[in-house]
Amino acid sequence: MFKDLSPILWTSHIEDTITFYKEILDFTVLEYNKEWQWAALKKDNTHIMLSKPNAHLNFKTPNFTGSLYFNVTDVESLYSKLKNKVKICYPISTFEWKMKEFAIYDNNGYILQFGQILQ
Repeated sequence: MFKDLSPILWTSHIEDTITFYKEILDFTVLEYNKEWQWAALKKDNTHIMLSKPNAHLNFKTPNFTGSLYFNVTDVESLYSKLKNKVKICYPISTFEWKMKEFAIYDNNGYILQFGQILQ
C-alpha cells in the first residue's frame, strides 16, 4: 500500500528555496537542518522536501524532466495572487479535459502546475 508521496527537490540555494515556498506559496517549514542542508515543508495535505545534493551526485543545476502538479480548490484566486510575483510558465487556461490550470517556475526553474477540476 502506498500512503503518500513527498518529492525531494535538489537545490544549491536551499535558504532561497525555503523562502520562495514559504513566502510566495505559503508553505510552512516543518523542519530545517542547516548542517544537513535539508528541509521539510507542508501546505495543507502537500509535503515537499528540499535538499542540497550530496557531493558524490555531480549536481550542477536542477534538471527534473517533469513538473509538480498541485490540485487546488480555487485556481483563479491562486493565479491572481501569484501572477505578478513569479515567472509564469503558462497563464491560466481552461482545457478540454475539464481542468483550469496554470504553471509557474520556482526559484530553481522547477515547473509547478496548479489545477482545478471543473464541474
